Amino acid sequence: MTTRINTPFGFASTADEVLAGVDLTGKRAVITGGAAGIGVETARSLAAAGAEVVLGVRRLAAGEQAAADIAASIGADRVSARELDLADQDSVRRFVAGWDQPLHILVNNAGIMALPELERTAEGWEMQFATNFMGHFALTVGLHDALAAAGGARVVSVSSSGNLFSPVIFDDLHFAFRPYDPLLAYGQSKSAEALLAVEATRRWSGEGIHANALNPGAIATGLQKHTGGLRTPKERQKTPQQGAATSVLLAASPLLDGVGGRYFEDCAEAAVVTERPADYTGVAAYAVDPGNAERLWNVASDLISHRVGTTGR
Repeated sequence: MTTRINTPFGFASTADEVLAGVDLTGKRAVITGGAAGIGVETARSLAAAGAEVVLGVRRLAAGEQAAADIAASIGADRVSARELDLADQDSVRRFVAGWDQPLHILVNNAGIMALPELERTAEGWEMQFATNFMGHFALTVGLHDALAAAGGARVVSVSSSGNLFSPVIFDDLHFAFRPYDPLLAYGQSKSAEALLAVEATRRWSGEGIHANALNPGAIATGLQKHTGGLRTPKERQKTPQQGAATSVLLAASPLLDGVGGRYFEDCAEAAVVTERPADYTGVAAYAVDPGNAERLWNVASDLISHRVGTTGR
């Protein structure tokens, strides 16, 4: 039984506090969905610590504006934006094909939540699973060589307490049989994101690549546009800077050198739970299960190979 990891940081810590004294000069980072919400603050803090940051964004104009705003706020021009639509596998492949440098940090941050009606991609994949997991899976696998070339890289999967709503339902990933439920679909996608970190670490830690997942906490952003806004009690809500703290901890803190395959919240490793707690803390056992992680990786690889004629690493 491994000991749960704690750090000097906690619920109220900010991203800048977590990275105080950390020098990321010469490091490169990609952050998906970096034009809004906690993605902007994650990018700002990594760039302020010296990293060269690329925002992977669906709306390029918004991404370029966010990059310019970050550059102005830190007084350094080392943030840029590139087009990336995670629901479009062709877009993911174009992004990967355009990347030709070692990559030290990949933050799989972008996401959508609780689409009220069942939507599908061109492949017939359920949209939340396709965007939150399949797009990030393809991006992560596609950037493997760049991550390996960094000589010590980190992958960060931004999951959520949504993992507590549903495991990955392997026999019906895309709601071909089950009645569509917005939160179950969201929960499945967030469990999948956590499992991505588990299996990436198992496969790639020997190459210096470690991946972890996290729940950033309750932050009022555009993510909740389909749920009537953030309903978490005020005392449990975070600012975007606080919400980005656990992301940058996993992305760049020396406290987590060599750590992978784990799930964090409030800047500490979360408890593994076997039933949903009333306060929605912790990570479901099925979302960090190595067998589920390996199975999901293989299933996702097969889904992509059937579409583009290649297989996952």
